Amino acid sequence: MDDGTRSEEYAARLQRREEARWKRWLDVQAPYRWHLRRLDLGFTLDVGCGIGRNLVAIEGVGVDHNPITVDLARDRGLAAYTPAEFADSQYAVAGRFDSLLLAHVVEHMTGDEAAALLAGYLQYLRPGGRVVLIAPQEAGFRSDETHVEFMDHSALRALLEQHGLEVIREYSFPFLRPIGRVLRYNEFVSVGLRRAAT
Repeated sequence: MDDGTRSEEYAARLQRREEARWKRWLDVQAPYRWHLRRLDLGFTLDVGCGIGRNLVAIEGVGVDHNPITVDLARDRGLAAYTPAEFADSQYAVAGRFDSLLLAHVVEHMTGDEAAALLAGYLQYLRPGGRVVLIAPQEAGFRSDETHVEFMDHSALRALLEQHGLEVIREYSFPFLRPIGRVLRYNEFVSVGLRRAAT
């Protein structure tokens, strides 16, 4: 995993991006918050929660390997933990969560690292629960030097299927797929289902 995402500078950059005046005036995050709510994720474990941008839109708990971003998320009144803290928390119970969300996370590592990360948290997903993977398209991928591996729908599908999850939905958000080549905020979204035991 890229150590750049563990740094104080990375945390500061996330905060600067979110607090940009023009973004507050236009509320550019509104469509993304709406999108997450529309997914109806239930109680969610946000893996790689950063400063809590997605946690404010959902009911859940965040975990991130950067202790500075975890502190910033907590300052917002959100439940956020480092991996070690999460493992010792009341939430680290098998099957506790309805969904796992990895939004703008897996592109920061190799495919093998992403597979290991997902494997480490799948135990907390209930049978019948969903895994939602969100990754940037081309323009977004190029915009961040901490990005490691481009994860399109085929790569996200392979990651979900590698863990026995059934891919139930794949789409581009907020605009059609070709827009992602020029708009850095266009995303791949892939949803996997953990089948209930029969």
